[in-house]
Amino acid sequence: MSAAETWTESFVQQCRRQFGDHFCDTLNYFSLPDGFTLSVVVPVYNEASTVRMVIDRLIATGLPLQIVLVDDGSSDDSAQQLHQIAASLSAGGDLPAACDARVVVLEHPVNRGKGAAIRTGVAATDGDVVVIQDADLEYDPQDFRRLLRPIVQNEADVVYGTRYGSADRLVSPWWHQMVNRFLSNLSGMLIGPRLTDVETCYKMARGDVFRRTAAACGENRFGIEIELTARFSRARLRFAEKPIRYRHRWYGEGKKIGWRDGVSAIRCIIWYGLFTRSV
Repeated sequence: MSAAETWTESFVQQCRRQFGDHFCDTLNYFSLPDGFTLSVVVPVYNEASTVRMVIDRLIATGLPLQIVLVDDGSSDDSAQQLHQIAASLSAGGDLPAACDARVVVLEHPVNRGKGAAIRTGVAATDGDVVVIQDADLEYDPQDFRRLLRPIVQNEADVVYGTRYGSADRLVSPWWHQMVNRFLSNLSGMLIGPRLTDVETCYKMARGDVFRRTAAACGENRFGIEIELTARFSRARLRFAEKPIRYRHRWYGEGKKIGWRDGVSAIRCIIWYGLFTRSV
């Protein structure tokens, strides 16, 4: 059985008959609406060594995908790789049976930052649901199953994947956890809602909501995480958090976020929490 078949109504009904509702609910087996598409926006900056593996992981989910790859002025051969991957997938050579994936490649001539890449990518999406995927290997797309369920079943408009709700992850440095918890608590107090991981990459929302919200954003770097949260919150959308797996990447492996981005996040929380009440 292919991964794509596990998203069908026939598979879910058969699973429930054989194993019961509790088993299927625990594994987050649910069917997708007819014609459903998940748009995955992948900002890429000097990730030539990992981006192919990330795309393979996306395809392995079996979901009907629109993959929007945004090269943000990389100085390595990331952009060339993206075009090669897109051409290969368009020809169908690297797609497993029953897989439905479309690939869009966009480029920034110079590096503008993750926030700018996200805005560019989200504007090009057409899926029913949109999610952000980093181009490294810290996040596992197999977690899309648990993130999607509340949106597909109309229980939430926005779902964040929290790295602090699952034992199935590699522990990140203590200072990284402390800073993230501080930022999440400060964001909860000044912006809302109260989340455990406001800086998570895995932000998923209904397509119309994400496109409208991203179009209004102006942060170019990692401050986009806070601005998106503020704008989602101001729109009074229904939030949910779901635990995800996480493999921390070290700076020697190419991790890019630094202490200046933490300071910028505090600035954004104060700005959007206290001085821009209507965003």
